[in-house]
Amino acid sequence: MPVSHSLSRGAARLRSADCDLDEFVGIVAKRTQLRDFPLAADVVDNVLVYDAARLRDEVRGPDGDAAVAAELVHALSDGPGVLAIRGVFPDVTSVDRATLAFEALIAEQRTGGVPVGDHFAKAGANDRVWNALEKLAVRDPRTFVDYYANDIIAMVSRAWLGPGYQVTSQVNVVRPGGKAQDPHRDYHLGFLENEVVERYPTHVHLLSPVLTLQGAVAHSDMPVESGPTMYLPYSHQFVPGYLAWRLPKFRAHFAQNNVQLPLDKGDAVFFNPALFHGAGTNVSTDIQRVANLLQVSSAFGRAMEAVDRDLVTRAVYPVLLERKAAGVPDAALHNAVAASAEGYPFPTNLDLDQPVDGLTPLSQAEIVHGALTAGATPEDLAALLDGYVARRSTSPSR
Repeated sequence: MPVSHSLSRGAARLRSADCDLDEFVGIVAKRTQLRDFPLAADVVDNVLVYDAARLRDEVRGPDGDAAVAAELVHALSDGPGVLAIRGVFPDVTSVDRATLAFEALIAEQRTGGVPVGDHFAKAGANDRVWNALEKLAVRDPRTFVDYYANDIIAMVSRAWLGPGYQVTSQVNVVRPGGKAQDPHRDYHLGFLENEVVERYPTHVHLLSPVLTLQGAVAHSDMPVESGPTMYLPYSHQFVPGYLAWRLPKFRAHFAQNNVQLPLDKGDAVFFNPALFHGAGTNVSTDIQRVANLLQVSSAFGRAMEAVDRDLVTRAVYPVLLERKAAGVPDAALHNAVAASAEGYPFPTNLDLDQPVDGLTPLSQAEIVHGALTAGATPEDLAALLDGYVARRSTSPSR
């Protein structure tokens, strides 16, 4: 992936001060040339547009999947970082069936008074179905199989991540009058506050985008007035971008230069998670903009061994209290907690760990640190950990 010259400065850590607007403007001023992407059908507002039928034909050709994968990776890394594919679902029957299931889930959430948080938008401004993949599988397994048997979703996922990937999805409904999201980058580093992002070394800023593929399947026709996602092509190539997207001058540039692609039901968009983007405002009076947001994760985002962090944490906590009372420095205790407790808040059950007051819930390690600071007893910590485990389960009855 081409990178901004920020990396060449040799800094082990990036800071907000590294976010040079002029450098950023130069990067996003690039223009997408159709001749550089021979399988693409068009370039619309600097975004590559492909026809699913052409990609299917190419996969059956002599070069097979490899040639298609190479171009898709080129588009998502060296290219604009975003591509639309027409006709991903040439028969939208499974899309419509899935939409009916999602609408039923939303109705149940409303009836049940479930609080609805959102990422990068005011809580409750839009309708969300968290963990829509699991909920669709349980509610309507036939539709699930027909929907996720789709070859294009699998093709793009394999191209960017290789085999063994994991799919999750969240449904987002932006109704008439629904407001735009703040521009942002996505999971992983995009969900962390700047002071946390600054603690990650520069090479992790480069690693984060290749661990995830972002996508969205249109479950309704999406003319521009319905608020389809706003994109800033090539913004994924700005290395300090996980810090820059929160800065007012970068947001202002996004507001003035973003593009939106109209989509038909059954089309899909895929993009590099480092791309600056955000849902648009639905200025229509009668269009319910429904998208199934796909987040596909690399097989490599996991440890080799399975460790029961809950068991380990409960076992060592009494000793942590003893060491603290004996005057062991907090920094040393922090190191011990880092080796025992789960320090990352994801994956979690976002129905229960709603992102209402921030982008991330408390991690297990943060709960332990809070307990240590308060001098909580092992019994008190056990109750906190019980709550933590319960909030993360998607199958509380099992």
